[in-house]
Amino acid sequence: MSDDPGAPPDTNQRQRPDSQRSRHSADSHRSKRSARSSNPSEESTPLLSRNVNHGNYGDAPDQQTATSSLRSLQEGGSKKGKNSRRWPTIIALTVLTLVLLVILGLGFAAPEVAEQYAKEAMVFQPTDLSIDSFTASGVRARIQGDFMMDASKVHKKSVRDLGRFGTWIARAVESKPTKVEVYLPEYDNVLLGSAEIPSIVVDIRNGHTSHLDFVSDLTAGDLDGVRRIANDWLDGRLGQLAIRANANVKIKSGIFSFGTQTLSESVVFKSNQIPVIPQYKIGRLQFAEAELNGEKGMLADVLLTVRNDFPVEFEVPRLGFDILVPGCLTNDNFLVLAEATTAEIPIKPKSNVHVTVSGFARQLPKTLITACPDTQTSPLDRLLRSYVEGRETLVYVRGSSAPSSDTPEWITDFMRDVVVPVPFPGHEFKDLIRNFTLANVHFGLPDPFADQKSPNSKPRISAIVKALIGLPEEIKFPIDVARVRADSDVFFEGKKLGDLDLSRWQHANSTRMALPEDHGEEGLLVQSIVKDAPLEITDDDVFADVVQALLFGEKPVILGVRAKVDVETETVLGKFVVRGVPAQGKVFVKPISGGNLTTFSPQVGALEILDTTKTSLTIGAKVNLTNPTEYAATVPFIDINIFVNDTLLGHATAQNVSVVPGPNQNLAVVANWNPHGQSGRKGAHIGSELLSQYISGYNTTLTLRTHADSIPSQPRLGRTLSIFNITLPTPKLTPPPNPNRPIGPDPPEEPGSSAPHFIDDAVFHLITSTAVLTLLSPLPHTSLYITSVTATAYYNSTPVGGIEYDMPFEVPPGVSETPRLPVDWDLGSVGYDAVKKALNGELKVEAKAKVGVRVGRWREKVWYVGKGIGARVQL
Repeated sequence: MSDDPGAPPDTNQRQRPDSQRSRHSADSHRSKRSARSSNPSEESTPLLSRNVNHGNYGDAPDQQTATSSLRSLQEGGSKKGKNSRRWPTIIALTVLTLVLLVILGLGFAAPEVAEQYAKEAMVFQPTDLSIDSFTASGVRARIQGDFMMDASKVHKKSVRDLGRFGTWIARAVESKPTKVEVYLPEYDNVLLGSAEIPSIVVDIRNGHTSHLDFVSDLTAGDLDGVRRIANDWLDGRLGQLAIRANANVKIKSGIFSFGTQTLSESVVFKSNQIPVIPQYKIGRLQFAEAELNGEKGMLADVLLTVRNDFPVEFEVPRLGFDILVPGCLTNDNFLVLAEATTAEIPIKPKSNVHVTVSGFARQLPKTLITACPDTQTSPLDRLLRSYVEGRETLVYVRGSSAPSSDTPEWITDFMRDVVVPVPFPGHEFKDLIRNFTLANVHFGLPDPFADQKSPNSKPRISAIVKALIGLPEEIKFPIDVARVRADSDVFFEGKKLGDLDLSRWQHANSTRMALPEDHGEEGLLVQSIVKDAPLEITDDDVFADVVQALLFGEKPVILGVRAKVDVETETVLGKFVVRGVPAQGKVFVKPISGGNLTTFSPQVGALEILDTTKTSLTIGAKVNLTNPTEYAATVPFIDINIFVNDTLLGHATAQNVSVVPGPNQNLAVVANWNPHGQSGRKGAHIGSELLSQYISGYNTTLTLRTHADSIPSQPRLGRTLSIFNITLPTPKLTPPPNPNRPIGPDPPEEPGSSAPHFIDDAVFHLITSTAVLTLLSPLPHTSLYITSVTATAYYNSTPVGGIEYDMPFEVPPGVSETPRLPVDWDLGSVGYDAVKKALNGELKVEAKAKVGVRVGRWREKVWYVGKGIGARVQL
């Protein structure tokens, strides 16, 4: 249709949907007569046959109004912005509609035509709604707005013409003071409230605007019924809301009085027209320890900001609330967490509203921190877990006693049984742990005899864990950490290495301190001693990379730790556990040797032959070494193979050995030397050659390598470590000192001579052509036997003489002398001349020999090269 109200109607126009309003009036005698005189043909025929384009019955010029408030009520609120009106405005609009219907219906047209014109043409734009004051039974509201009849909005031409004509004649209407009662038909006609409306005069001519400004006393109705609506709305069960307004209105137009009319008007609000809980932002949130009425507790200071999009202005009095959290049961089982009060809240039209809330929590109730049946979590656990994971958490607010006597009682009575869910934003604790270190680290190898499912069957770590926690800025109260536990994942270069089991509670202590970043922030330094935490290796390849970096790398190894931590805290509220706090950090592990394993400097002493066979020796020894790292280790049991040139010669076993940083002495080791048994003839040859080089002072090395049975309870761990060869210098044997030698400075060794000096000295007898050697045995508890000797002595590389002796003789522990060994002098040689010149003196000789050795049942032949042997010459 054309926007011009005088234009002919468009017969193809789509019919407007039926209005959701309906009117029920107690007809007067005049209205009944008018109804009996009407018929369908008369309703569609204009009262005056004239061209509407050439007359406006004294109307103001046609206008295109931008208002849409009335349409939201009449057309179901199809457009955004039309679905939120307050019921005082609805009451005013209802009264105006009823008055206009009476004027039109009783004076000039059929009731149906009057109703259609009034509903389609009337426009009421509320400009301001303010609460003047709260009264003992309700509120005193001031309603301001603009009223106008806009005939261009009427679809049907005949209705439009009739309405314009009738309102032109009536010009203005006046309603006397009226009481309007609003009922809810869908809730057993419960009384929502009533309003006292003063006398109102409006101009009802087309295009004329009447400015309304009046004060109305609004009185609350049945509070129990209103609570039912509020709870249905909060629970999402309010699909629509029907409202019926009843009023007895005295109406006057000019000199005409229409008496008292009993009027009723209904409005149905669909779900999209019902307002929702407004969104809010938290501008300030702080927690601090405080004392209230002599009782200590936790004070929460909150500043909320809510947008008011409506043209309403009033001041909310101080209110009191209970802050509730869900209990173990789901059916309205709420637990009181804190009490809260609000300051007076000034609300301005179409502006932000700032709400200051103060909450106070006392000692937490046991039901809040006690685990629910058949679970391991308490209601507080669920609440805190949601918060620390950054998820939105629902807390509930219920009205309680008002903190001020100025607050009307009807407000507190209404709010006392209304529970409002309030979304509380979580706080995702990223970078909560600013620094994470391990001190006094102690590594423990698995117990070989433990069940594979037992924690003792896994590698274990003990350390002092230090974590510097950055406290959220909201926390302004003292907090102590009493115990901690966690399930941690350990990563290396982004790949998971394994699981560090810290599920046992560990005692902790905490100290508040300033963060080193110097930003005015505070942190909490938490220290906890972790003992024997099992480390389950989940990726052997990653573990191999870590071991390689530790053994052969020069840079610190960086291990990442991600954990869910349970923290037992102590605050003014009591002791409770915060579960599942996300934590991550980095652990810097220094390389074991900086790439040089010789820094361990192992030395072997106190050798003891424990068992022998024809081809093997089982030897007990005490090892001294220096641990250059800051880490300690406990070895319940480990067995390591011994290789030389990739040939297996034996294995060594250590049990219940503890290695600490720095010097370590008398570490018990048992070695089984069996080259022939392990590698056959090749092994026997290499073993004999190694012994010969070793006793002769050559630089020799041993290669250590794990195997599947190195740690019986962890064969996979042993196989993983077997890819690494740990090559060490062969530990030096230190022979005992010769008690017969005078105490004094040791003579300087010849360059290149590093032999263990098993031959302390020699005495040559020229007349008997014999030699007696002083031997230093490295075996303090076991005698060894020399079964044969074939040797040659040299002086300045010139032969002195030779020894051939095949009679076995004993070499007991400590210092001993050999029998007189026959010497075949090399007469005429330069070396022999040197011996004669040294008569009753001493000279340094060299020796090369092939020696047969027996210890128990084990026999071996070795060669020996000795230098710098002191030889005395006697007749």
